[in-house]
Amino acid sequence: MVISRFMKFIGVIPARMASKRLPGKALRRIQGKALVHHVYDRAREAQELDDLMVATDSDEIYSYCVDHGIKVVMTSPQHPSGTDRIYEVMQKVEGDVFVNIQGDEPLVRREHIRRLIEPFEGGSGFGVSTLKTPITSEDAKDPNNVKVVTDVNNRALYFSRWPIPYNRDRESNPTYFKHLGFYAYTREALSRFHHLPQSSLEQWEKLEQLRFLENGIPICVLETPFDTVGVDTESDLRKVEEILLRGL
Repeated sequence: MVISRFMKFIGVIPARMASKRLPGKALRRIQGKALVHHVYDRAREAQELDDLMVATDSDEIYSYCVDHGIKVVMTSPQHPSGTDRIYEVMQKVEGDVFVNIQGDEPLVRREHIRRLIEPFEGGSGFGVSTLKTPITSEDAKDPNNVKVVTDVNNRALYFSRWPIPYNRDRESNPTYFKHLGFYAYTREALSRFHHLPQSSLEQWEKLEQLRFLENGIPICVLETPFDTVGVDTESDLRKVEEILLRGL
């Protein structure tokens, strides 16, 4: 795969302390290192990124990053989503495509980032990309696993916490796909998102990507075999620690 070097790809890791389910999770330690530090170290393995930084509204996270040599940008505490936070970064940083690497995804891989930026290689027409990975029908029942369905051209049809597609007759088993919360956006798509009001679907499902779909902005969804564990609970934190101890 050849990525056009005329484009500048900027990796941004939104991180905040005010998580509802696991307060202060960005600085929770795994093997003596903050969660956000693990995300940064894994993401910087992606040579496709021209720059990488943490974006935060927290003095604590900002200080941790400065103390550990992590590039960091202070942003407003008023942003309703990580995507809105990245929009603010876009006002301060030069770049063509901004890659959203969630601050609670310490198992991010270079392969995820490489896959995200593929649609921007040859003028696909998409302004937004994200990832999916297959899961079992049992895992699809978990509302913490966001599901996605797409059309034949990898365009997102819908994202939901509900198992989709619904297997009405149960005569065969559908393939369920978990949405991985990484994104890449062009400047134009990011600007459109930020200036749109929160959509009804976004507020009901608590899924910010639905703001794009509800306003007719297509999202390219590409498959990856590499699942991740987003850290939202103490159980997730322990699970990630076990995986990292195994060197995965």
